Amino acid sequence: MRFGNRVAVVTGAGGGIGRAIALSLARRSCHLALCDIDGAAAEATAREARALGVRTSVHQIDVANRAAVRALPAAVGVIHGRVDLLVNNAGVALGGTFEQVAEDDFDWLMEVNFHAVVRLTRVFLPLLRESDEARIVNLSSIYGIIAPPGQSAYAASKFAVRGFSNALRHELAGSKVGVTVVHPGGVATNIAKAARVPKDAPAHEVALGREQAQHLLRMDPALAGETIVRGVERRRARVLVGGDAKLVALLERLSPVNYWNYLKHLVMRESAK
Repeated sequence: MRFGNRVAVVTGAGGGIGRAIALSLARRSCHLALCDIDGAAAEATAREARALGVRTSVHQIDVANRAAVRALPAAVGVIHGRVDLLVNNAGVALGGTFEQVAEDDFDWLMEVNFHAVVRLTRVFLPLLRESDEARIVNLSSIYGIIAPPGQSAYAASKFAVRGFSNALRHELAGSKVGVTVVHPGGVATNIAKAARVPKDAPAHEVALGREQAQHLLRMDPALAGETIVRGVERRRARVLVGGDAKLVALLERLSPVNYWNYLKHLVMRESAK
C-alpha cells in the first residue's frame, strides 16, 4: 500500500505509539487527521508532521464520547475530503484483579479500548469504501494473545479487538478495504504510569506494580511505529511488534492453556532487572 497523498485518521496521536505511527506516515507523505483527548499533545505531533510537508489537522476528542465520534468523519472530511486509513490506536490501562476492579472502571476501559474501535470503524467505513485502496488498523496488544493475572479488564478489551478485527477482515474480503490487527509487546510508553488502579489498593502495591510493568516496556515507540507502518504497507493481516510479542505468540500456540506456567517466571525475572 502506498501512502503518498492519502489521508490517515490516527487516534491517540498525542504520544507513544500513536505519535510514532503518525510521524512514520508523514515521512511517507501521508496527510493526517490527528485525534487525542489531549489537544495540546496532538498539536505537538501535528507540528512535527507539518515540518515533513503534509497537511495535518488536529481533533481533540474523547473516543468514548459517542456524539463526538459520530461528528468526527464530517470534521475530517471538511479539511481532507477523503479517508484512506483509519488507525484505532487510542487506549487506556487498568490494573487489578477482576474482584478488585470496580464495575465503572471496567466499563470505562471497555468503552475506550473496544467500543470506540467499533464505533470509529462504523462511522468511517463509508468513507473508506470510497477509496481505491483503504485499510483499518486496530491496535490490540500482546495481551490480546495471552491473558495474565491482574489484567482481566485490559486483556478482555484487547481480545475483543482481535476478534472484531479478524471477523471484519473476513467480512470485507474482496472489497477495497483491508484490516490489520496489531499486537505490540513492551513498548516504552506512559500507559503503565497512567493506568487506573483500584481505589482501595495499598499505595506501596500500586507503586511496585507500576515499576514492574514499566521494566517490561523497553521498545522505542519510534521503532514500534515504523514496524506497524511497514506491516500495513505490506498489507499484513497481523503485525507482531517486538521480540517479546513474537515469543509470546509462539508459546501460546504451543501451549494455549498452560503458557502462563512458563511465562510467569520469565516476567518476574525481566521485571526484576
